[in-house]
This record gives sequence, structure tokens and C-alpha cells, in this order.
Amino acid sequence: MPDNYEYNLSNQPQRAAVPGRKRQFIIASRRMDSMMPPAFQPTPFEFVEQALRSSPEVEVVDRIGPKGLVGTLGDGMSGAPNVLVARMSGETAELLRQQSHHQLLIEPDQRIRLALLDALPDFVTCAAGPDSPAMVETISVTGHDGAPVRASEVYLFGAISSAKGVTGDHGEVTLTVAGENAQSLLGLYVKPKCDYWTYYQADPILETNRPTRISLRPLSESFAGFPKQPALGWGQRMMRLDQLPANYRGQGVRIALLDSGAATTHQDLQALKFGFDVVNKRTDPATWNQDAVSHGTHCAGIIAGAGNAGGMRGFAPEAEMHVCKLFPGGHASQLIDALEYCIEHQVDVASLSLSGCEPSEALEQQLLRAKRLGVACIAAAGNSGGAVEYPASSPQVLAVAALGKWGEFPADSYHARTAGLVDSAGFFSPRFTCFGPQIGLCAPGVAILSAVPPNNYAVWDGTSMAAAHVAGLAGLVLAHHPEFLTRFKLRNSARVDRLFQILAASALPAGSGDPWRTGFGLPDVPAALGLAIRPVAPQALWAFGSPGLYRPYSQPIVQAGVAW
Repeated sequence: MPDNYEYNLSNQPQRAAVPGRKRQFIIASRRMDSMMPPAFQPTPFEFVEQALRSSPEVEVVDRIGPKGLVGTLGDGMSGAPNVLVARMSGETAELLRQQSHHQLLIEPDQRIRLALLDALPDFVTCAAGPDSPAMVETISVTGHDGAPVRASEVYLFGAISSAKGVTGDHGEVTLTVAGENAQSLLGLYVKPKCDYWTYYQADPILETNRPTRISLRPLSESFAGFPKQPALGWGQRMMRLDQLPANYRGQGVRIALLDSGAATTHQDLQALKFGFDVVNKRTDPATWNQDAVSHGTHCAGIIAGAGNAGGMRGFAPEAEMHVCKLFPGGHASQLIDALEYCIEHQVDVASLSLSGCEPSEALEQQLLRAKRLGVACIAAAGNSGGAVEYPASSPQVLAVAALGKWGEFPADSYHARTAGLVDSAGFFSPRFTCFGPQIGLCAPGVAILSAVPPNNYAVWDGTSMAAAHVAGLAGLVLAHHPEFLTRFKLRNSARVDRLFQILAASALPAGSGDPWRTGFGLPDVPAALGLAIRPVAPQALWAFGSPGLYRPYSQPIVQAGVAW
């Protein structure tokens, strides 16, 4: 595309039509592999930006790109890594795409969502008719010594409809289920905000003339001395974090969490000092330490919980943690911006607790750029129970599926509902975890104990929790494995590939044994750090960094008497 190309967005023939509402788009140069230094590449993007800013039909709302020396270093691709975010009609976007001869990437700026686990996805409900009778039930939720438990989510599932509510100060909630009766109810689910186990009852028998009372089990009954005494979650124990030398705490490594923020009011997270509220960057970028969703706080506790005077010990409590707040309200362009932050701050590992958008070429270019500049992206596979979701499906990232273990939660909790086929060691691949050939590893993601705001604890499920386990371990490997202090010290894609190889080589099969659900298996902390010998699966050595050979075999092979 010549530098003097003119974009004519306003002087087009008019036709009678219903005007379309302006939408938000990502606009970027289509970048190609090139060894030529970026300074010598033609840069028509500045002319594109000038034309867009001068057009009355386009509103440029943001420009994303390198802000300092680190981000301007060559990433091996042609052109400059700048991205514009603009509002325009779909017709204007299509016209711009045609006039650029497809040298520009012009994509809708998709909403991204947290990899949250929805309640009971196996129930399919439909709307009851307007004249259907309504069933009204009051549920009373109590905890220790009969005290009411407020802010608990309560679900009633019926044959054709469902209802959800939240308990008030007295621990009660009244639900109306249309078209149901006492015999047609399929399930009652109670999800407390913190400090208690969940509760699930199939085919519940509810009280008719008074509130149905549900008494929850406190977490303190299951974890002796907790939270006054420090604890490790079952997943950390299964990965043998407790067998590390005491001085292996992630010193000197930088880990970023791309999530809903992290509450530094929590005793386990008061050491967190760095972050960026991407969504509110123009008004208050320092609000990364406020987490209305609690999700990011939970994942941050898994990665970097201090666990000093009590509470939870994370994998890398002395790592330099950076929190990029993307939720609520995040878009794909803001994920690109968060990755730019990771590049600028020389983050070593980025944990992506998000999913659900369509594959994006602009985002894919940024993921590749981040990898080439040494950022190892580890992503939650998704919780829909279907195919691996994007961006975990990208070949630039390590996709992590969830793993559960029978006996690590009460039998009457919702966690028991997630169990798939249980192996001889008690491991299972939960029904909610996404699966496919992109899965690299599995990690604990059922009944995971961690921090929630303001200074409490909760047990959650999800592939986000699994990804946080692997991201924490990756930080330990980069901080303490001798290869990353010598041969792979330079920040580039070879460093990232070698990290993923080491994690894969440390893993043992767990759960179903299906590599589409569990990848190479559950990583082992001492083996990943070179402190224990593990028979290496040959495919783990070439699985990362070789085009077309990125993922595990679909059939196990035998090496040194161990099935992989």
C-alpha cells in the first residue's frame, strides 16, 4: 500500500437506508514475519490514523502501542505494532477494509469474559407459559451456631424453569419458580459468598408452610486451624509444592494476572504493589486493587498468597506480581493493551483468566509479539464443557484444563456434581472443563481454596484456578531453574518454548488419561525445578516450538515403563 494512499470515507454516493449504529472496531496493520529492523519498514499506519481522525464518520477512542524502549524492540515482524480503537458504522468499516486492499486488520472489538463457571450447566430450562402456576419457596441459609449467612446465591432448578436469588441480612431468600410443583423440582443449589462449602441436593423435599433451612459446613471444619494457621490447597499438595526448599519463593520473577483485579485488603495479598486498571485507564488506572467480582483475588491468592501469619501460601509469594484489571467490561482491544503492559514491564508469565471471544487476528499478532519478547502466556481453557475457547486455543499460549480429586470436598457440595470418570488415584476430569487437541496441561480446578475480598476465603471451581496453578509454577521455574539463569536467560520465544517443555516434561497422567482433556497431565513442582528425576515423554521435548508438532499425541506411548 503506497504511503500517499488516500482514504475517502465521506464523499461516497448516498442511498436511502436505515442508518446503522456506530460500533467499536480494532484497526491494525497486518504484520508479516520479517527480519528487517522495524525502523526500515514502510509505515503507512500513520497516514491511516490521520485519515481516520479527520473523518467525521469515525471517532478514534484509543491508540495502543509501545510506550517505551522495551516495547519498541524488534519482534521479528514487519511494520509497527500499533493498534487503533475507533467507533464507526459497519458500512464505513467495510469500506475502509476494501480500500486498504486487506492490508489493514479491521475487526469488531469483541467483549471478552471471565472464565467463570456457571451454575449447573447440565440443566436445560425453558420459559413457562404466562398462565402457568407459580411455586413460591423461602430458603433460609445458616452457618456456624445457626447464624444467618447473607449474600449466598440460591438456585432452584425445575423441569421447565429455574429461579435464582441472594440471601439478605437474615439469611433468607424467596424464590418463585413458574410452572413447577413440589414433585417437579430437580435441584437446590446454595453457593455462599465465602467461608462455607457449597451445598447441592438433587430432588429436594422443601417445607411447605415455613422456610426450608439449609445449614452450611464452615471451611474451618475441613482445614485444621485455618485461617489462623497457614495452609496449602489440595492442588498445591498434589503438585508437591510442600516438598520445595523454603527459599524457593519466586524471587526476581514477574507474574501478571489478567483478570478482575485483586483486593489488597486481603492479608494474603498486601504485598501486591503493581497493577493497571485497563478498563478505567483514562479515569483511574490505579483501581486495579479493587475487585468487585472476587475472581481475580481468588486467582492471585493461588499464585502469590503470602501465607505468613496464616491464610493461604501461593506458589510464588515473593514474585513481583502485576495485576491487569479487565473486568467487568473488558474488550479484546483492552486485552491487547494489557499484553502491551506485560511487554513494557518485562513480565515473565501472564495468567489469562478469560475466554469466550472469537479468534482475532489482531489479538493473535499481539500474543505472538508477547511470546517473541519473552512473555509466557498461560490461559484457562474455558468452562463450557465444549471445545477449547479462545485465546487458550491460540498456538502462542499454553492452554490449561481443570482437574478434580475425589475426597477433597464434601459429598453434598456442588463440587461433587462436576465429577467425571474417577481414576484409581481419585483424580477426574470435571464435566465443565473445555477440551481438545490444544490442551497442554491439566491442573487442580475443583474445590480450590483461596482468597476473596475483603479478607475472606472461598472454594471455587474453574479452569482459571487451574491456569493460576500452572502460572505460579511457571514463575518458580523461571526464578529458580538453572537453565533460565544461563542458557535461556534472554527474553525471546525460545525461552518461552523451553519453559513450556519443562512443565510438560514434569507432568504425569491424571484423570481420564485422554490427552484432549488433560494434555500431558498434572505438572510436578520438584521435577519442573530440576530437583527430582522424571522419565521424560519424547513428545514433551518437541511439543512446543515446532510448527505442526505443538500438542501431545492422541494415543499414549510408553517410555521407561511409564505410559504417557
